[in-house]
Amino acid sequence: MNSRPKPRVEETSAGGFVLAADGSPRVAVIGRRNRGGRIDWCVPKGHPEGQETIDQAALREVEEETGLKAEILENLGSIHYEFSTPSAIISKTVHHFLMKQIGGDLTIENDPDREAVDVRWIPVELLAEDLTHENERRLAFVVQEWVAKQ
Repeated sequence: MNSRPKPRVEETSAGGFVLAADGSPRVAVIGRRNRGGRIDWCVPKGHPEGQETIDQAALREVEEETGLKAEILENLGSIHYEFSTPSAIISKTVHHFLMKQIGGDLTIENDPDREAVDVRWIPVELLAEDLTHENERRLAFVVQEWVAKQ
């Protein structure tokens, strides 16, 4: 039996909740296939590349995974969690932003890694029940409150 501890690997991702350009209370979400083969509905996000800032990575990932050009309206904060793989403990921080679509059309055709298998608009009031991951469902309430104040 191998008793050596697994290495800890730090990872960072960025992405966010993109509101529709037409002013309707809808957010773009992507479907990713999980290890069990089911579709997880989540907000677009991914790792910074090269010397990208967190903001730049979030905007690029949104465009790649949804086809939407966006601008950042507000920083929603970050979420930290850990999980284990066969070879390491992953310590991950995900930075989330509230964004607004400023161009583009909803599509997964430009996703270079083909991580997104589907994309759709979800009404803001349904976000908390439609998103798969608990941490994103909690942020959905912040988005709902922001939209309600507009």
